[in-house]
Amino acid sequence: MVSSMIYARLVLGVFSCSTAVIFIKLSTLHPVLLASYRTLLAALVLSPLFVLHWRRHLSTFAAGELRRCVLPALVLAVHFISWNVGARLTAAANASLIVNLAPLAMPFLLYFLAHERVTRREVGGTLVALLGVLVLTGGDLATGGENVRGNLISFASMLCFAGYLALGRGNRAFPSIWLYVVPIYALTGLFCLAYAFLTQVPFAPLPFREWAWLLALVFVPTVIGHTALNHALKHLRGQIVSIVNLGQFFFAGLMALFLFAEWPAAIFYPGCALILAGAWLATRRPNHPPLTDSPT
Repeated sequence: MVSSMIYARLVLGVFSCSTAVIFIKLSTLHPVLLASYRTLLAALVLSPLFVLHWRRHLSTFAAGELRRCVLPALVLAVHFISWNVGARLTAAANASLIVNLAPLAMPFLLYFLAHERVTRREVGGTLVALLGVLVLTGGDLATGGENVRGNLISFASMLCFAGYLALGRGNRAFPSIWLYVVPIYALTGLFCLAYAFLTQVPFAPLPFREWAWLLALVFVPTVIGHTALNHALKHLRGQIVSIVNLGQFFFAGLMALFLFAEWPAAIFYPGCALILAGAWLATRRPNHPPLTDSPT
């Protein structure tokens, strides 16, 4: 049986990641530079752990294994850039909800990338959660659809995030999570930096205020949040992680309420209840054998 500590770390990761939309909205840094600096600094902060675990697994982990980090890093780079753009064009709860609708794409991506089937229990939880999504989406359209552009960009970002999670599930055999996430953060930052140069994004010194939001993005949603999600993917089924991750919009909505006075519409509450019910249904005690270290 999966330890309750694994689920506790997953919830911590979801909450930590939910702060990203708040810090992105507070920052005025160009979306591409924000994505690049965020991931490069995260890689720098975590580099001592990478070196420690590299030395520990020298006999079993070849440098060639790092090639497997390139595709997830590229997908994550597109996700972070589009996420920065979309988050600033719509309400915090909307952006966090849409960008984390990974259950829409995860069953297909997990099948093709990780050869992982979805159980009936997970399908049931997903359907309940997606019903909550439909309730919230219908409520947003009924109020005039001012956030349509941000919603669409956030949806595209969600597809990239789902691909990133599925690729992470397929790479769960890495001997240490630090040998996986640190190269990914470094490569993601370099991809974003290269894109900034190619598109002639203006570079300028950062004022103290921007450093504050940037460092908050680095330590809370990136170092703590994304690392916790990748840790959960080593022990839990990918569909379970993606459904629980829907809870980000709940935390983000509450924070936006207090910080930006973004009051959720009345439809937010039944939608939230349905999504949380779906997450509970998908993560209650499984009826199938525990996962092995290799895809089935």
